[in-house]
Amino acid sequence: MIAAWLLVLGSCLPPPVAAAIAEPYVAPACEYCAGHRGVGFEVPVGTPVTAVEAGTVTFAGGVAGVRYVVVQHPDGRRATYGLLRSVVVRQGQVVRQGQTLALSTSRVHFGLRDGDRYVDPTPELGRWLTRPRLVPIDGGRPRGSPPARLVCRSRG
Repeated sequence: MIAAWLLVLGSCLPPPVAAAIAEPYVAPACEYCAGHRGVGFEVPVGTPVTAVEAGTVTFAGGVAGVRYVVVQHPDGRRATYGLLRSVVVRQGQVVRQGQTLALSTSRVHFGLRDGDRYVDPTPELGRWLTRPRLVPIDGGRPRGSPPARLVCRSRG
């Protein structure tokens, strides 16, 4: 389910890392069936993993040797960030959108739950778009790049 405020505002969530989705969401056939209950990103080891939305950290630690962070958002949904190299937040900490939660391994898992139901986060995640810039060939100083902007997926 896409959050109502996203539909009204026409906005989206920034992805937790600046990378394309490498492993898509695959809904399980039943509650206990196999599936991929989130999306996966491939990134360089040590990439900062940031909060897609403000909230409160409800879990920060390891499960079966894998590090995770779970953030409860004001609308009741929970975001899960997994396959982390190190965690820099603690349980109970309030985080803002864009705040670094952890550093990555070579992959990052991102899942979204509405209550206890996993939902596909893909329609809600935007992507960062940067404008290419030309580099002077005469040895002159290049101009700075304009800031990246968040581009939302088409909803219609």
